[in-house]
Amino acid sequence: MKVFITGGTGFIGTCLAKDFLKKGHSVTATGTRPRQTVIEHPEFFYVTADTSLPGEWQQSIEDADVVINLAGKSIFKRWSKSYKKQIRDSRILTTRHLVAALPQDRPVVLFSASAVGYYGDRGEDLITEKDLSAGNFLGQLGLDWEQEASGAADSGHRVVLMRFGVVFGKGGGAFKQMVAVFKRFTGGPIGDGRQWFPWIHIRDLFGAVHYILGKKHLDGPFNFCAPNPLRNREVAKAFGNVLKRPSGLRAPPIMLRLVLGEFADTLLASQRVVPDRLVQDGFVFRFPRLDGALADLV
Repeated sequence: MKVFITGGTGFIGTCLAKDFLKKGHSVTATGTRPRQTVIEHPEFFYVTADTSLPGEWQQSIEDADVVINLAGKSIFKRWSKSYKKQIRDSRILTTRHLVAALPQDRPVVLFSASAVGYYGDRGEDLITEKDLSAGNFLGQLGLDWEQEASGAADSGHRVVLMRFGVVFGKGGGAFKQMVAVFKRFTGGPIGDGRQWFPWIHIRDLFGAVHYILGKKHLDGPFNFCAPNPLRNREVAKAFGNVLKRPSGLRAPPIMLRLVLGEFADTLLASQRVVPDRLVQDGFVFRFPRLDGALADLV
């Protein structure tokens, strides 16, 4: 099977590429770096491209069986007006060009990234895939991003929308950053710590992708998060326990907003998201609880 990944040099993209290669598949990945040195494999091919622009990179999609769309500027920094435009364009335009390049003579499976930011701040509400998007920046971005990807269904392709929670995996992403904070004895809850925190172990992310890939009846949105979300303060306590570090140093909202501006509201948002569609279909999580996930990773 031939797999094409946009954003293939990011943390999730690199891990997914390695996973598909281990299973005997061929992988082509795009990235903005002139060259990549992370993956050395005879069936791995790298294409340097700005996927927010049309170009020769689109030709690499022609023989793909599975397309995974992960490209997008990081949201984890202070947002200026110009940077918010980069966040949006990197996702919307990439997805638009990707859909336009899909083969017209045969169907493929398109997995397109989204995020739980789609739902906004929902307090104590239990959130499933049936819930609507929020009206804030990330909510509208998620809605527009998913609509661009869903256009591929008009040409007969199967479209899966992956609404990611915080992905925990070795060597990168949020997990690496959080471990570093706790090892410096500066870890603790964000704000009052009562907000719900959706997360997923990266091996369950892989598992969900392969599970959905093998189930031809599955399409549309899926919450990629563990079935047991925790409050932020419980997550901090779990990290402290496994790393044998204190976990009570709070990050005050006023300080977060001073440093991060509008993005701070994303960290303070409460999202009690559950993977209702995956669970209802019978997918079994290897790491349904955070203590087991952290024990595996640490």
